[in-house]
Amino acid sequence: MSYYPASILNLIKNIAKLPGIGEKTAERLALHILHASRKETEELSRSILEVKQKVRFCTRCFALSDSDVCRICSDPTRDETLLCVVEQPGDMVAIEKSGAYTGQYHILNGVLSPMNGVGPDDIRIRELITRIDQGKIREVVLATGTNVEGEATAAYIAELLAEHSVNVSRIASGVPMGGDLKYVDQVTLKKALEARRAV
Repeated sequence: MSYYPASILNLIKNIAKLPGIGEKTAERLALHILHASRKETEELSRSILEVKQKVRFCTRCFALSDSDVCRICSDPTRDETLLCVVEQPGDMVAIEKSGAYTGQYHILNGVLSPMNGVGPDDIRIRELITRIDQGKIREVVLATGTNVEGEATAAYIAELLAEHSVNVSRIASGVPMGGDLKYVDQVTLKKALEARRAV
């Protein structure tokens, strides 16, 4: 790659630091930026700087927000008695895209992982309990991942909430739509059978 000028090499190197971007993709993106209009490159630069300057965590649910309270927490049409607990802001976005949920959220910003030194004080469990103690919430939906850490986190939170006057539910997991049973792993199939419902 030494045939590129130092400025292009520096751009390729910095783009390649992004997750999921290899050297070839970084090179392609750098060349695209080089050939884009000055206006397009300035807009890209401004949007990156704006994200770094403006985006913060919502003070209530810890979603990404441009203001102290995010648009979901400040929406009066959302059900304040229903709280969905997720691991990361991306999980909240996935649930929102489904259109199936109209309550509030609480983002843990992680999961319990003793092997990695992540305990209850390292994620936003204390803040969750504080929200529940305020008395508006009637049901907590645990929507953490179905891996070992996600399941352990859900079990830990469920145990903590047993002494509070809220209903606790767990999102169902199992066979994906369009999935072929013979290709589904045994753990997923077991979960699907355990979470079966009447039709």
